[in-house]
Parts: sequence; C-alpha cells; structure tokens
Amino acid sequence: MYLRIKEARYVPRYKVSLKFNDGKRRVVNFAPFLKRATNPMFTQYRSLKKFKTFHVESGDLMWGDFEMIFPIDDLRRGKI
Repeated sequence: MYLRIKEARYVPRYKVSLKFNDGKRRVVNFAPFLKRATNPMFTQYRSLKKFKTFHVESGDLMWGDFEMIFPIDDLRRGKI
C-alpha cells in the first residue's frame, strides 16, 4: 500500500490537519518553513488567503500547480 493523504483541512495559523490512508493523523505547522523561505514561489504562501488554497491531488498535499509540495513521509512525521 502506498502512503497517501485522504483528507486535509486548515487549522489556524499556517497549520494543516492531515489524515493518511493508514489511519494516522498529524497536524503539520508550515509557519517555520514559510518564515525561512526565500524563494518567491514559496513566500507567496505567507499570505494566509493564498496558504488556504491547498488541495489534495492523487494523495499528495499541494498548493497551486505543484508550486509547493512536500514528501509524504516528511508530512507523516510532521517534519518539513
């Protein structure tokens, strides 16, 4: 079985609650990553309105058209 995200929902202040297909749940805080980011492709998501536009596609959490995406194993561990 491949690890996939089944559900993602926004949690206040740059966090996303994730539910994986193996039953594990994790809240990932993206604020530290965004604060350190220097690439404009990522820094645009410091806008909370833009940050909330994430979606799940083919079991992956992403923003835009693959503009910001993270390895599934890192998300499951909560380390990005």
